[in-house]
Amino acid sequence: MGLGTFKTAWQRQAQYFGHEHGSQYSCLIFDNRGMGDSDKPLVRYSTSEMAKDTLELIDFIGWTSVRQIHVIGVSMGGMIAQELVSYDIPKSLDVELADMKARMFSQSWLEAPDKYGDFPTNGDRFAAMELKKRQDTEGFTRKGFICQAIAAGWHHKSPEQLQELADKVGRQRIQVLHGTLDNMITVPHGEILAKELGEEEGVTKIIVLGRGHVLHLEEQKLYQEVVQRMVEKIENLG
Repeated sequence: MGLGTFKTAWQRQAQYFGHEHGSQYSCLIFDNRGMGDSDKPLVRYSTSEMAKDTLELIDFIGWTSVRQIHVIGVSMGGMIAQELVSYDIPKSLDVELADMKARMFSQSWLEAPDKYGDFPTNGDRFAAMELKKRQDTEGFTRKGFICQAIAAGWHHKSPEQLQELADKVGRQRIQVLHGTLDNMITVPHGEILAKELGEEEGVTKIIVLGRGHVLHLEEQKLYQEVVQRMVEKIENLG
């Protein structure tokens, strides 16, 4: 998940894939170091170290077979997903880079009525979620947030590193997803990422019009469809 965000931000997708379609999928969501239920050591964080955290967790639960898992990362989580394939490890990961780096949401989504009916608008629901998170003084700390921000701010991949990443994973197994109303890192960055990874050689690029950062909330159904199509495509590759 992204900077300063709890694993519960995945709740709608976890419900869809892990519960409603639990016979087809198994889901693992977790808090990155510095947030929620994970430890919050006061050390220099980096996306590469957070990738190691992820690998250790995957190894612990035993998901170590070749091509066994699909990795989906949002914003900083996408940076961590990039780092996963930098390690020479005895497993091969299918990485879907959900590159949705933005301020947060599109204005039209924020102003739309909350479809679950508990709040006047989506913006009100998000505000309530954010307030609840910040009231969790053990899960959400200034120290953890700053350490995560340093990791995200210093993340960098050169064109050569992205080419190496794509070679290891396989370009047919990579997907870049970006909203046009990304107010923090504009959509040309998503275009560049897809190009450097090898869009012309098979990397999938999806640009969603009129949406911002958090596509798994703004466009829940579309997001689910995109993930399902990508999983099916990868499994057919063998």
